[in-house]
Amino acid sequence: MANVSVAAEWQLLYDRYYRKLDIYQMQWKHIDLTRNKIACAPFGGPIAVIRDDSKIVQLYAESALRKLRIYNSAGVPIAETVWKNPGGRLIGMSWMEDQTLMCIVQDGTIYRYNIHAECIEPNLSMGKECFEQNVVECMFWGNGVVCLTEAGKLFCVPDFKEVKPFKLPDPGLGSEELPHCMVVIEPQFTVSGNVEVLLGVGDGIEVVDEDEVRQVDGGIMGGPVQKITVSRDGRFLACFMHDGRLVLMNIEFKILFEYQCESALPPEQMAWCGLDSVLLYWDDLLLMVGPSKDSISYVYDAPLILIPECDGVRILSNTNMEFLQRVPDSTVSIFKIGSTSPASLLFDALDHFDRRSAKADENLRLIRASLLEAVEACIDAAGHEFDVSRQRALLRAASYGQAFCSNFQRDRIQEMCKTLRVLNAVRDPEIGIPLSIQQYKSLTAPVLIARLINAQRHLLALRISEYYGMNQEVVIMHWACAKITASLAIPDATLLEILLDKLRLCKGISYAAVAAHADKSGRRKLAAMLVEHEPRSSKQIPLLLSIGEEDVALMKATESGDTDLVYLVLFHIWQKRPALEFFATIQAKPLARDLFINYARCYKHEFLKDFFLSNGQLQGVAFLLWKESWELGKNPMASKGSPLHGPRIKLIEKAQNLFAETKEHAFESKAAEEHAKLLRIQHELEVSTKQAIFVDSSISDTIRTCIALGNHRAAMKVKTEFKVSDKRWYWLKVFALATAGSWDALEKFSREKRPPIGFRPFVEACIDAGEKGEALKYIPKLSDPRERAEAYARIGMAKEAADAASQAKDGELLGRLKLSFAQNTAASSIFDTLRDRLSFQGIP
Repeated sequence: MANVSVAAEWQLLYDRYYRKLDIYQMQWKHIDLTRNKIACAPFGGPIAVIRDDSKIVQLYAESALRKLRIYNSAGVPIAETVWKNPGGRLIGMSWMEDQTLMCIVQDGTIYRYNIHAECIEPNLSMGKECFEQNVVECMFWGNGVVCLTEAGKLFCVPDFKEVKPFKLPDPGLGSEELPHCMVVIEPQFTVSGNVEVLLGVGDGIEVVDEDEVRQVDGGIMGGPVQKITVSRDGRFLACFMHDGRLVLMNIEFKILFEYQCESALPPEQMAWCGLDSVLLYWDDLLLMVGPSKDSISYVYDAPLILIPECDGVRILSNTNMEFLQRVPDSTVSIFKIGSTSPASLLFDALDHFDRRSAKADENLRLIRASLLEAVEACIDAAGHEFDVSRQRALLRAASYGQAFCSNFQRDRIQEMCKTLRVLNAVRDPEIGIPLSIQQYKSLTAPVLIARLINAQRHLLALRISEYYGMNQEVVIMHWACAKITASLAIPDATLLEILLDKLRLCKGISYAAVAAHADKSGRRKLAAMLVEHEPRSSKQIPLLLSIGEEDVALMKATESGDTDLVYLVLFHIWQKRPALEFFATIQAKPLARDLFINYARCYKHEFLKDFFLSNGQLQGVAFLLWKESWELGKNPMASKGSPLHGPRIKLIEKAQNLFAETKEHAFESKAAEEHAKLLRIQHELEVSTKQAIFVDSSISDTIRTCIALGNHRAAMKVKTEFKVSDKRWYWLKVFALATAGSWDALEKFSREKRPPIGFRPFVEACIDAGEKGEALKYIPKLSDPRERAEAYARIGMAKEAADAASQAKDGELLGRLKLSFAQNTAASSIFDTLRDRLSFQGIP
């Protein structure tokens, strides 16, 4: 009997059954669809209602103040707002994929509202031309829209996420010849990947895309097209013709079949019911036409709105929400009158089992080979049911059959139970989202949860997230932000405890994000209290800065040890506070202070000087001045007596004075004084010689250069000024004279007095210069015979070297000298003879 009652609700269209389910009794009051503009979101989404300003309002029947009202699919009010938007008549409105309501008015302005009827700023525009020409019709899809103006021009916004209106090619319409109908084919279904607009013009159809306008000959279809609708997969077109024919075509405009309607009056609405049939609605008649030219009629005495879904059509009236769909195959196999399918016998077996009839066992034996298929059909049919008792009966049948299946996937029934619990929860009239299982699978659980969050159904969203083991952070975060916005009267401390009680449920949740929302809501104290619970410094510190808690942010940053965060806080405070206050702030934080000094040492010398002076660190300023002098010296212009050396010297003198202020830096003070003195002398030398070869050289190099240039007086001045010792002076002068080739001067210098460094440097200077003859003047004056022997050997005089070595009575020296003359046989024999003689005398 149950099977008969279920199937009695169906209607047959050729070889397939359709059913019309009564989903909700609408809970709104005094809503007349004929006097309002309606926008219904797909996937059981919200309904937007606003009075149609093109309709006459009965005097005193309702307020003259227009309101935009938003309801759920059961007619439960969600929100409302006064419609204040200027710009002329409302032309069209539609819900986008993210459940933002788009409203386009006559001048092309686009107003956006969220599900809570809050206007989203800023308002958008279809452009200047739309503003000038006025919009007369608009067609929405997904996240885009095409508008038709009074001048017959088309303008398109492909994606509202980035509003860039552009003009489509001119279809050649005049203001007197607007199209009979207009429809869009979404970009995802076109070959070009761009939107295509179909216009019913004259006796044919014009196809307009971004590149061109194409004509479709009206002779193919037999006259003007009054109404067009596109299937959800973009493959088929249903066209209502001027003579009352319904013509079904593919997207290439090839006619598949025709159906002659009783009325030639164009229907008010047309919609595809899945991919199997087309619905046409007139004032009191809803006609369903199938591919076999069969039809079903439904009589209504109230206005309707058709809401296409992926697996059927929702039908909205003033009092009801219905769902018309093709009956799923699994449901047909079970409940069709006279069905003997395995699934039907299994469902019947359960009924017999409940009545303790032996017929249950007989049914199971009949379908034993197909029991697996029967269980699967019962599970699938349960998923397509809206009636909870019928869901339960079908799942019980599946569970009963599963007990006799050894290889059935045990979790299939559990999965379906989970899905149905979620669907039944959201179908509750208070929630009002009447999703079918196919719609739910297309929408996905995360999107459903996001929509529940958006509608502020946080508890249900949280339960579903827990049920599926999904991340609950998004739900709790949104709830916390909504709670802050809605709880202006609750004290901060009380609200903090309420929030923490829920926020602690989710590990790793961003307290900083909630605190940021509290700050935006004007509750800075609550924000500061919340951010204290944020464990991640990288999220905590930027927020502390944004709410003005710079000192706390600096403390947290230094505690974290993250130099990037410390620099972030430093730069923020640096920009906001006076210099002295900034210096006092960082002085107590060693890490912050050191990082500031490192940065300022490279980029902000003057500011760093102020910092050192404020703390009495005169030596720090002195070092900076000294560094600046060196940087000034690197200037390419600082040469050939450049005046830049004057400022350099002054900088070093300033540094010397600052070093002199403290006893600990006596060495630095003396070094700076001598550096300045040396630079001044070198600068004078460069001016006098017109050669840029003195500045920044050492004292020794300066003396050596002066002697090489023959400026002995300047060299002596440098010696006297810097108290160069006699030994160092002799070394420098000897090698300078040798380098300059002043041999007479060198000889004269050697006779002035006995050199304090001896004559060895004279010998080495001459040998290094390749002047052996000059070296011979000084070798005999060497007092040590070993030095004489080695000097003679270096200039290749073997006999003299051997004689000197024999005087030294050093066998080892003779051996070394022999090796240096290894290629000279005669010289080698001399050294051998002398060595033998020394050995005979018992000298090693």
